Amino acid sequence: MKQLLTRNLGWKLLSLLIAVALWIAVAREPELATSLSVPVEFKKVPEDLDIGVNAPERVHVEVRGSSGRLTHDNLVNVAAVLDLSDAHAGERTYTIHDYNLNLPPGVTFYRAVPSQITLRFDRLIARDVDVRPNFIKIPSGYQRTAETVQPSKVRVRGPEERLKTLHEILTDPIDLSTVVGEAQFRTEVNVGDAQVRLETPTPITVKVKLEKQKEAK
Repeated sequence: MKQLLTRNLGWKLLSLLIAVALWIAVAREPELATSLSVPVEFKKVPEDLDIGVNAPERVHVEVRGSSGRLTHDNLVNVAAVLDLSDAHAGERTYTIHDYNLNLPPGVTFYRAVPSQITLRFDRLIARDVDVRPNFIKIPSGYQRTAETVQPSKVRVRGPEERLKTLHEILTDPIDLSTVVGEAQFRTEVNVGDAQVRLETPTPITVKVKLEKQKEAK
């Protein structure tokens, strides 16, 4: 037993001295406070809800710790993570606590500015909407006499309040400046709303027929 305790005694004493020196160095570091802007992240978002456009992207938090802990590299991955598993349609206010922050060891949360975040949740629905061709540059003296769109409707998904007023979706502009008879185009639809998306993005085929306008007698 004695041999086990005294074996490599010099290395053991050196390791002990290094550990004590490191502890003293850390203990002597001044306690500081700092403010940083961190991203706001969400987890467990209900599939039938959409977070409104008022959701903040970042929030300021004040933290405290030793100068050796409050370094950029140590704090670069800090984020405020909100659990939305109990969210429902309408407004909901969340208070930022220490457990919302993934702070590294040795760093403590003091406060957030603002301390609360109010989010608005909209119920998500899906519906079919008409597709309308967006024709431009019709040749002078010609008029459209026939047109078909395939598919004539597309399914979109988005907040219920936004879809209530969405009755049709335009295609990308279709240039008819070189058409003097029948033509066919493949194009895409432009939803035009960042909060509304196509359920199944599909190329649109548009057939159009132009004829010369009859001169008035």
